[in-house]
Amino acid sequence: NWENSLFRTHALLKAQTKDYLRNTQIRLIIKPIVERLQIALTGKGNLETHLNQILDTLRGKPALAIGYAGGNIINLLCQQQICLKGYDFSRVTIWQAYLQGVDLQDVNFAHSDLSKSVFTKTLGVVFGVAFSPDGKLLATGDVEGQLRLWQVENGKPILICKGHTGWVWSVVFSPDGNTLASCSSDKTIKLWNVSTGQCIKTLEGHTSSIWSVAFSRDGKTLASGSDESTVRLWDVNTGECRQVCQGHTGQVLSVAFSADGKTLASASDDQTVRLWDPCTGECRQICHGHTNRIWSVNFSPDGGMLASASADFTIRLWDPCTGECLNTLTNHSDRIRSVMFSADGQTLVSGSDDQTVRLWNVSSGECLNYLQGHTNSIFSVAFNRDGRTVASGSSDQTVRLWNSNTGRCLKILQGYTNSVFSAVFSPNGQQLASASTDNMVRLWDVSNDHCLKRLEGHTGWVTSVAFHPNGEILASSSADQTIHLWSVTTGQCLKVLCGHSYWVQSVSFSPLGETLASSGDDKTIRLWEVNTGECFKILRGHTSWIWSVTFSRDGQTLASGSEDETIRLWDVRSSECLKVLQGHTSRVQSVAFSPDGQTLVSSSGDQTVRVWDVRTGECVRILRGHSKGVWSVAFSPDGELIASGSLDQTVRLWHASTGNYLRTLHGHRNSVRSSIGFSPVKHQDHQGRSDQEQVSSYWLTCGSNDGTIKVWDTHTGQCIKTLIPDRPYQGMNITGVTGLTLAQKSALEALGALS
Repeated sequence: NWENSLFRTHALLKAQTKDYLRNTQIRLIIKPIVERLQIALTGKGNLETHLNQILDTLRGKPALAIGYAGGNIINLLCQQQICLKGYDFSRVTIWQAYLQGVDLQDVNFAHSDLSKSVFTKTLGVVFGVAFSPDGKLLATGDVEGQLRLWQVENGKPILICKGHTGWVWSVVFSPDGNTLASCSSDKTIKLWNVSTGQCIKTLEGHTSSIWSVAFSRDGKTLASGSDESTVRLWDVNTGECRQVCQGHTGQVLSVAFSADGKTLASASDDQTVRLWDPCTGECRQICHGHTNRIWSVNFSPDGGMLASASADFTIRLWDPCTGECLNTLTNHSDRIRSVMFSADGQTLVSGSDDQTVRLWNVSSGECLNYLQGHTNSIFSVAFNRDGRTVASGSSDQTVRLWNSNTGRCLKILQGYTNSVFSAVFSPNGQQLASASTDNMVRLWDVSNDHCLKRLEGHTGWVTSVAFHPNGEILASSSADQTIHLWSVTTGQCLKVLCGHSYWVQSVSFSPLGETLASSGDDKTIRLWEVNTGECFKILRGHTSWIWSVTFSRDGQTLASGSEDETIRLWDVRSSECLKVLQGHTSRVQSVAFSPDGQTLVSSSGDQTVRVWDVRTGECVRILRGHSKGVWSVAFSPDGELIASGSLDQTVRLWHASTGNYLRTLHGHRNSVRSSIGFSPVKHQDHQGRSDQEQVSSYWLTCGSNDGTIKVWDTHTGQCIKTLIPDRPYQGMNITGVTGLTLAQKSALEALGALS
């Protein structure tokens, strides 16, 4: 009888406890109970049926009468890996249910008490982590442009701050803990009220992506570092820029104040650390030694030492007075993204692309411990004031909390995101392929909007997809540094192409399908033989990430667009760079040839689309109208239309030969960061308009950060289809639930729940 048993009065599992303790509870309590129940119920029906019978008796009873029985039932069902899709848990008290990573589509939780239960959260790639001064809160900044505040003790999300329209690279608390500062690729810095989550101020002045922010010790000054090679100092009260420090010749990727506030350090892509007087803006010292970009700098608490972390796989310790390198720490096997001193200054923590967090003895330079668990690059690490807890944020879409003494993972804040980065039609127009940040490639039937196949294999975001000209093979590129070739018919992975040393951003087949081109954040373009999977050429020349690569229609020329603000045209046979097209004032996100190969179109973070003469390399036209960065661009098959997709949530259509603006396609509720694809043939001819107004009638598709893929009729401007990949909580009913914070409810709704 469950009513008078420990099943009601005790939780078999503590959902919000430290991860290693919960795993122990599963091993020592949950699993043995499941095994004993299965033996006891032999011949009396299965365990699922028995638990469902108990569940029915719980419905509608007061919370104290039910106790932990509801949560215990769910945890037992999950341990058996029983599919909960469509289950009815309405009007049941469900305490301490651990549901992170569990598919809960169409589950009914209406009017249930979900206190102390844990669900999957919306969490994209995490770029920044920071502890509050009292150590009770953790702030994260992510690829979705959001800041999140978490309770350190139980990992509970308490606030979501929305306002940025680009990736949030860095977050930092003010010394009094009342204000949070964030910086973004949208070129702004925002100050937030920690208690309410409201944006207090937006600081504008930088003309490019901002990588790092830091408060002075008194909280009155904020420093920032940007792509435009400058460091800016801001008055926190007024929001005014007081000082611009110039001297770096590359992106400024990190800034840090000394404890006394009299020195500011900056780290740059130019491989130097600079030390500045924050009052005058004068550069006092330049520290040379690193052989690649420097991602992070941090002062020791007493200000007597400076640490820098670099893409050359090393950490250097410097004397900030003399600029002398005191020690070089070498143990990481890939780029080091972040470094921070402990509160007592005796330990250093670092995070790397080698997927490890490492702890170092500052005096000896010895690596004390390395913490393993992340499955992708670690962008940010932070020490809590207690010196025992470390946070790490990763592109594997998790934040991990670690015990720095034992190396144990205390808690994983794990999320789910499904932004669509690429959407293209098959050569016959009957299928559509999409790439998402849930590491998935999907094939869709255009006629009925059904998802035909989910191609699983990538372990990082899928950034781009491209169909082979014969329509039988699909290529996908990923943040996991690989390219996969898939059979469109069977969905099987045919080959995995390895060679890039960082995220692969773009793939493109040659017109005959014999060659595949890929580009990535390792600043290279690779040419692959499709039949063998062999890389037979590497093109070098760009000085930063290469966002886009595409073949001309005759296959003789390759175009590439880069973070370095240039476009390069390459001879495919000789690998020679034929031309460098300059004019954009921000990253070039996308490039596309016209069908006749005589024109190239490009899109950029500078909010413009440019049209280029391929023969001369001259910019013949600039298309303006988007209010934010333009992420993607494409020509229609007949060459009459140019389409551009933007972070302003719209797609614009332009007349290719005149540059005239034709119309805006609305519908997406978040940034359009996806490639754009035209259907291969016109769908119908529309009559009754003058030649000047005529818009060819193609279907056009693109995806968005809102997780949907839309298809428009270019002639009417109407959205005719919206394809929505299933989310883990699609159709879940949370009407009238209690025990959840507003942030938790918002996260559930973002994953498909209905309230």
